[in-house]
Amino acid sequence: MSNYAEAFTTANLGRLFMNTLYVGLVSTLLSLVITILTAFAFARLEFKGKELLFAALLATMMIPGELFTITNYSTVISFGWLNTYTVLIVPFLVSIFYIYLLRQNFLQIPNELYLAAKVDGTGDFKYLWKVMVPLSLPTLISITILKMMGAWNSYIWPRLVTKSDDMELITNGLRNAFTDTTGDVNYPVQMAAVTLVSIPLFLVFVFLRKYIMSGVSRSGIKG
Repeated sequence: MSNYAEAFTTANLGRLFMNTLYVGLVSTLLSLVITILTAFAFARLEFKGKELLFAALLATMMIPGELFTITNYSTVISFGWLNTYTVLIVPFLVSIFYIYLLRQNFLQIPNELYLAAKVDGTGDFKYLWKVMVPLSLPTLISITILKMMGAWNSYIWPRLVTKSDDMELITNGLRNAFTDTTGDVNYPVQMAAVTLVSIPLFLVFVFLRKYIMSGVSRSGIKG
């Protein structure tokens, strides 16, 4: 058990937990807002070129994310975002997969509800927050969980754009924290640290897996 206490102090897990939690919560909240508004626009609003635009967005899912790394890195350098929370949050706020998932769920809500709300004078935003969001709650919970897990496990991008120890996330902090000056790694303490940072994701899977399955199944294939 002493390995766990040593791991917590050696790697400064408290700071790593707080950094990762902050990035995960902020990015998840902003991503939810963008996903909800975009999915609603593609599911209910009518505008020229909607289907063509949505097809173009879906086509980007076939491009590996690694291909965007260099261009994203060049962009954030030009903005002066290196070693900031902004560079860890903004580049990955939009997920086409989450938009597609929620749009399919929105399409299952009868359009008669939307037309009746418009007749009663209800605006689009009020209808969205009062009707569509509550009915799509399982899918939104699934998106929230998946987004948080993605932020928690992120490794390559944070390691590329943050050089300061104060900005490190959990996955990066554990990389070299247990290596001494001679290059030797304290593997027992490192494995104890990995166990500690894996516990939150394990608990999420155990207690919230039904929401993930429910949200995905409710998205259906309509559209």
